[in-house]
Amino acid sequence: MKRFTALLLALCMVMGLAAAVAESAPEKFTLRVWSPSEDQNPDLGAWLNTLCDEFNAAHPEWDITFEYGVSSESEAKKLVPRDMEAAPDVFLYGSTGLETLCQANALTEWGGKYMAYVQENYPETLVNCLIYEDGLYGVPVTTDTYFMYYDKSVFTEEDVLSLDAMLEKGKVAFPLSNGYYLAAFYLANGCTFFGADGKNRADGIQLGGEKGVAVTNTLVDLVQNPNFIVAEPSDAIGMMREGNCNAYICGTWQATQTREVLGDNFGVAVLPSVMIDGTSCQLRPFTSAKAVGVKSTTEHPVAALELACFLASYEGQKAHYEKRGYVPCQNALIAEVADDPICVVDAKTVSEVALARASYTEFGYYWSPAESMGNEIRDGIVTHENAAEKTETFTQAVNNPGI
Repeated sequence: MKRFTALLLALCMVMGLAAAVAESAPEKFTLRVWSPSEDQNPDLGAWLNTLCDEFNAAHPEWDITFEYGVSSESEAKKLVPRDMEAAPDVFLYGSTGLETLCQANALTEWGGKYMAYVQENYPETLVNCLIYEDGLYGVPVTTDTYFMYYDKSVFTEEDVLSLDAMLEKGKVAFPLSNGYYLAAFYLANGCTFFGADGKNRADGIQLGGEKGVAVTNTLVDLVQNPNFIVAEPSDAIGMMREGNCNAYICGTWQATQTREVLGDNFGVAVLPSVMIDGTSCQLRPFTSAKAVGVKSTTEHPVAALELACFLASYEGQKAHYEKRGYVPCQNALIAEVADDPICVVDAKTVSEVALARASYTEFGYYWSPAESMGNEIRDGIVTHENAAEKTETFTQAVNNPGI
């Protein structure tokens, strides 16, 4: 009997040990992760692959096999809903595609500690870019806005506060034919895109009335100034290289080229103010966020959410900044890159000047009429005599898909 009891105890110990081993064994599963190809390029540091390996090492409770796919942030809104079963568990996307993704029920809504984490660690303007119908659907990984590059041998730091002052000293290129940039003038004078905060669909796009006409008249005057050049950023930098342009409007994507052109005279600043109907008005750009989202039907929501947070974390954004030059938007990291003027100006633009661009699909009505309006102003078709009529027609067009 004693021997039987001893054997039974030994068996129980072995079974208990086996159970403990089973309980501590990592859970094995696969996560699909998509990003732009540059984020997976070994020659550019393989940001995504490196971060996923680090994430795996930091989580011994999981043994994750990562399957990588390629999609730009702008393409994600089309590719992810197309085949949800094959879609990635975690992916990068542009916040301007948020409504499309939400209407397709493609994104996991963030709540609890994940929502709190995002709200506490990222600029409010960018967080607002990822809110749809009061739900949060991702975490910002970088910004998407624009500001001004300038030649410090031509303009002083005081000059670049005012577009009017700049035009007295040098040539400034502005892409009026592109609605993304044209809007900065109308926003400067209180015109609105879906309400003052960009969150009221019913308000539509309001670019008319006295405020809008005053902006149009200002632009009519500006294009008659030989120092005001209408040019896309890709053309403006070439003009700057040839000495035919001293400042231009763009975002972070041409920072490296502009540094090379200007050398020690490289300057960067928030958009300047402009005189509109006798009042100095701050030009206001749009901003949106590039974000990390999680598929709504992922079979591993906790791991997917944790990975998304890690990719956009202090460590993840620091690696993105060092490997790819991505401007960080994580609060603690923003404070640590204060010696980089691009990061400083970008952060100031987002937090103090820019308007969060709505993801409403009706925004699509805006682009073609805006291009036409910009071209007509540039070409002198819009004049002081017809500014009111043209502005009203413009406003009607951007709110009606049939015009």
